[in-house]
Amino acid sequence: MGATKVVIALGGNALQEAGTPPTAEAQLEVVKKTAGYLAEISSRGYEMAIVHGNGPQVGRIVLGQEIASRENEQTPAMPFDVCGAMSQGYIGYHIQQALRDALRNRNRNVPVVTIATQVVVDPNDPAFKNPTKPIGPFYTEEEARRLEAEKGYTMKEDAGRGWRRVVPSPEPKKIVELSAIKRLWDTTIVITAGGGGIPVIENMDGSLTGVAAVIDKDLAAERLAEDIEADILLILTEVDKVCLNFKKPDQKVLDHMTVPEAIRYMEEGHFAPGSMLPKVMAAIKFARTFPGRKAIITSLYKAVEALEGKEGTVVTMA
Repeated sequence: MGATKVVIALGGNALQEAGTPPTAEAQLEVVKKTAGYLAEISSRGYEMAIVHGNGPQVGRIVLGQEIASRENEQTPAMPFDVCGAMSQGYIGYHIQQALRDALRNRNRNVPVVTIATQVVVDPNDPAFKNPTKPIGPFYTEEEARRLEAEKGYTMKEDAGRGWRRVVPSPEPKKIVELSAIKRLWDTTIVITAGGGGIPVIENMDGSLTGVAAVIDKDLAAERLAEDIEADILLILTEVDKVCLNFKKPDQKVLDHMTVPEAIRYMEEGHFAPGSMLPKVMAAIKFARTFPGRKAIITSLYKAVEALEGKEGTVVTMA
């Protein structure tokens, strides 16, 4: 029997801690801490790939593009899919540099590479008719209406804080670079599908076209875990375990959920959209696909213990 195959979905706190400045230098310092935990997982013999989020980072890239285009018409803003690709590049660079150093400190000579990853979405996905994912800066209503007219953006008011551009969040259907990931798997730690992947539509002639959308990174990690037949889907977030009635007096910590239990809790509204809900959805999908295998939801700091069965919330078919 070969090594245990793990797909790791990194939450936002693995890239940027609350209260730290939103600079590349500050992010790299946080990533160095994250890399220590990832290197420890590798050192214990697990084969792994890493999927990361890009929420605040791609938002800052979009903001920079918008400001530059307003200041100088000779620097038009890049399309949103290109901004997503840019975020994959610089976040991946930080992770692979920090992880390489952390592995070398443990006398492990394992290559680490980042793949600019395209993920196919369905143009008929209902998400395209109801964009909900906010990105980029806040605007006044007047500015928002102008952007709708000039650029065709969908703008929505965001909780009294101003108006923001919203984009669809379709489901991931296929990872374009999957064959390359499989070829590298046995020898290399691959950082892939960053930010959920660059969303693309597959045309009739087989060509690809980027679209303005955001794919949830936990669902993209699940897609990868299915495709490479991983043994474990490890979803890392800010909490050690999933809870019912989170932060309420009757909060209940869960060590284990079966798929039917997780579905029931989800239907009862225990998991917040954009937070724990997509993580539980990804865990359910993986456990359903591979009965006998498991998804684990836990924090970065408990990742090693969770893989050893000592921490986290385990989701299995039964």
